[in-house]
Amino acid sequence: MMFPTPAAFAAALAESIVPDEAAIADARARQASLTKPPGSLGRLEDIAVFFAGWQVQARPKIRRARAVVFAGNHGFTVHGVSAFPAAVTVQMVANFEAGGAAINALAGAAGLELKVVALDLDRPTADFTHCPAMTEAECLAAMSAGAESVSDDLDLLVVGEMGIGNSTAAAAIAARSIGGHGADWVGPGTGVDRFGIARKVAVVDRALACHAGAPATPFETLRRLGGREIAAIAGAVVRARQLRVPVMLDGFITCAAVAPLAAVPGAIGHCLAGHCSAEPGHARLLSTLKLEPLLRLDMRLGEASGAAVAVSIVRAALAAHDGMATFAEAGVSGG
Repeated sequence: MMFPTPAAFAAALAESIVPDEAAIADARARQASLTKPPGSLGRLEDIAVFFAGWQVQARPKIRRARAVVFAGNHGFTVHGVSAFPAAVTVQMVANFEAGGAAINALAGAAGLELKVVALDLDRPTADFTHCPAMTEAECLAAMSAGAESVSDDLDLLVVGEMGIGNSTAAAAIAARSIGGHGADWVGPGTGVDRFGIARKVAVVDRALACHAGAPATPFETLRRLGGREIAAIAGAVVRARQLRVPVMLDGFITCAAVAPLAAVPGAIGHCLAGHCSAEPGHARLLSTLKLEPLLRLDMRLGEASGAAVAVSIVRAALAAHDGMATFAEAGVSGG
């Protein structure tokens, strides 16, 4: 098990792993020498420099990239917080495996290998309105499953999720990590009406009250208010940083999964935000985490779908950075 104890997870989270400054300087020098006005490719230039720092090379590349969709079920769905029954999680996992979901098509278009990790779908988490969602052992197992989905030969990890009700869990995690109440973070999720939103707000507020006296550590927040798929995302993100693998985050749920981690300086410094979803709390969460999304397409599907679309932007950034001629090579004046 990658994280056998909460202390092991905390130690991995606390490791000081930062981008390489020499590689960043070399990448910036290359950008300054390319046949274009300085800064004219905007954020594409920043993306190339970002990857240079994490890959420790001036001309980074994406040779192997993986999207991982983690799936889990939640006990609090008994309170009517979703427009769909929990059985849909199992059905959608089957759809992923059969190749019929949006992420299958989008991962293929982005040149991503796709991995689906289903986490005890026949055993939902406990109802977090009156007890922790997971025991320590359950949370550690989920985090470790996430960590084990990351390999050191990856140049990019894309994380996504599937779990009926998990926008409610994400709202609770965001509120506990950043502040506020259910009404500040709850949105329509799968498309519930105003009555469904009111139920979600009430569930989140009951959960926050139940766990108000608990330790505010990243592990305890994820254990008490998360789900297996959310804990797995956190585990994958921590492991990716250990391996210097940049991470592309998807929507509200994946960003909520890393919100507790962000209390540790630098813990999500290797993460990019693929997009800003239509879920109302996502924009606020991105702002708080200081993550500027690459895309704003009003998507709200999950499954790593928005992040997969954003990978094409990254590929374009690295292609321009690596493939363009310098002023000297092209014999163009101005370099």
